Amino acid sequence: MKVAICGGGVIGTSIAYYLSQRAIQVVVIERTGIANAASGKSGGFLAHDWCDGSPLEPLARRSFALHGSLAASLDQDWGYRRVDTLSVVASARQDVSRYRKMASPRWLADEAAVHGQIGTAATTAQINPAAFTNAMMAVAIENGAELVSGCVEGIMRSTAGDSVAGVVVDSTEITVDAVVIAMGPWSVLACDWLPLPATHGLKGHSIVFDYAPSPESLFVELETEDGQRTSPEINPRPDGTTYVCGLPGEDALPVDPAHVIPEPGAIETLRQMTAQVSPELASANILAEQSCYRPVTQDGLPLIGRVPGIAGAYVATGHSVWGMLNGPATGEAMAELIVDGTARLDLSPFNPARLPAYS
Repeated sequence: MKVAICGGGVIGTSIAYYLSQRAIQVVVIERTGIANAASGKSGGFLAHDWCDGSPLEPLARRSFALHGSLAASLDQDWGYRRVDTLSVVASARQDVSRYRKMASPRWLADEAAVHGQIGTAATTAQINPAAFTNAMMAVAIENGAELVSGCVEGIMRSTAGDSVAGVVVDSTEITVDAVVIAMGPWSVLACDWLPLPATHGLKGHSIVFDYAPSPESLFVELETEDGQRTSPEINPRPDGTTYVCGLPGEDALPVDPAHVIPEPGAIETLRQMTAQVSPELASANILAEQSCYRPVTQDGLPLIGRVPGIAGAYVATGHSVWGMLNGPATGEAMAELIVDGTARLDLSPFNPARLPAYS
């Protein structure tokens, strides 16, 4: 069996890894570069039980466990570590000391109050997302997978039109037995080729600082000087950097991922927000100014499973903020579905057929 995976983000590379573990011939097709979008520019925060009570609970719990076992078993370093996670309140307009329930890490502003601990080393962790995504691809290649640089332009069908026959990449036809659409928000382009629901992109901005504080991950409720309320996230990493995100964008999704850039003034605004929480962090050298689009669906749940009516066609996208967390379990489940015909996890909540095809 030969499987083409369209997309080199965490979902696509995780599927490639688990298929390669089953000795399946895999071709990953990526036009801009592995981890070039949200998979390389996200926070890399992982949570064991934050999806509890939703259809994502079994997927998230399984994936959190897989992250730990992958870090322990593979000879790759992607900055995996367990962390404490804190809820922080900060305001430029009012005294928030009444919210303080715990002592603050020394690098936070005096005006920032730690409201509570919302994760421990048993339940929350972090990774460097770009390093993890590249590592999954590297191990898949070691197992025989192939990485093809190019743009997928279409899906080839059988004579009857009811099954996949291959993919067209930069006008070249590649014959395969199955195709997986895993292009994040750009999966919407595949709606021209297959009966798929729409996937949309939500833009966000982030900064990577050259700064190494204590390792707690922070989820902040921030009131700015103009009264706006935002929710930045701060993730120090073991490589001596600190990642900050939390400012949405309004630009429409460009056709080419290479054209995703921060919006005017967004990075400076995010740095000012950071300064309200930690002046020391905000004054550090900036290593990266970034933006990316998170893939979302109409009902907020990912699309994971067979494409209705087309044998050999599959989709795995729309993971929103939990793509990095749920990459491994999605990869494992998709490999099982493609090879065995069923997955150990119940994928019915994510069945693409639950939503109308985009037209």
